[in-house]
Amino acid sequence: MSVTAVDDSALHSLAEQLGQVLGKRGLRLVVAESCTGGWLAKLLTDIPGSSAWFDYAVVSYSNAAKQTLLGVPATVLAEQGAVSQATVAAMAQGVMRHDAVDCAIAVSGIAGPSGGSADKPVGTVWLAWALGTVITTQQYRFPGDRDAVRRQAVSHALSGLLQRLSQPATLTHHSHTINQ
Repeated sequence: MSVTAVDDSALHSLAEQLGQVLGKRGLRLVVAESCTGGWLAKLLTDIPGSSAWFDYAVVSYSNAAKQTLLGVPATVLAEQGAVSQATVAAMAQGVMRHDAVDCAIAVSGIAGPSGGSADKPVGTVWLAWALGTVITTQQYRFPGDRDAVRRQAVSHALSGLLQRLSQPATLTHHSHTINQ
């Protein structure tokens, strides 16, 4: 399978694996999505019993929604843009402020076919993962058309949280801290 060919069964499998880990550990997840348009939430809620570990999603496609729903500062959007490290970190932090949840995924990117620039070409995606108060971010440049970019973003969002949950520092249920 090529890097751009992430099929539905692979995405569903990742979502199921993540759900199993979250469920076993008693953790609650929320997501903040932009370029994926609710795809993460759809995958996660396709899993029977997901209400035990998935709380909600915010799809904030516009900058105004990012500000209003997630508290992304207007200055961050004006100075760094919607597709930036600071924006996805603020999205992750903002989506967690609404409830006592344990972890979050945030995604913002340029899926194309237009909207890219020299600094941020089509395929540029920023992801953020929040485990308690610790937020990590990663920038990607995914190849392919709009569908391929979005599929890769969803795949990396899910697998990224799975990887972070498997690291030695373990998030404890509703503690909002990382135990060393």
